[in-house]
Amino acid sequence: MSKFDALRKAEEYNLDLLCVAPNAKPPVCKILNYGKYRYESQKKAKEAKKNQKIIEIKEIQLTPKIGEHDLLTKVKAALKFLEDGNKIKVGVRFKGRELSHVEVGEAVMNKFLELTKDSASIDKAPTLDGKWLTVILSSKVKK
Repeated sequence: MSKFDALRKAEEYNLDLLCVAPNAKPPVCKILNYGKYRYESQKKAKEAKKNQKIIEIKEIQLTPKIGEHDLLTKVKAALKFLEDGNKIKVGVRFKGRELSHVEVGEAVMNKFLELTKDSASIDKAPTLDGKWLTVILSSKVKK
């Protein structure tokens, strides 16, 4: 049907002509109430946005010289973040000459991973980026 015939037909019913697929050969159009269509599409978009789960990445910073109790406190915070359904980025920061002894920081990271292994799984393995040794963890239990 030609464009003018379709417009005339839509006008007969007091409705609008909406082009659904303009790139198709021939273009595909619908006769509908555009206001109602727009309202329903906005309603669907709002519902979809409401149902999506936004995952935040929480960051925990450690140092190679961290004390035992401080490490346990950081682990406790990490477990709380995982319980809430967030991902965790754990970073060991090296200052000055500490960078020449990366193995000390790796030992701290491995101890942290050992303490959280029951409730966390590794998304991204530990990598050294400049002065940071980082790893990304996520919860084993899905909500």
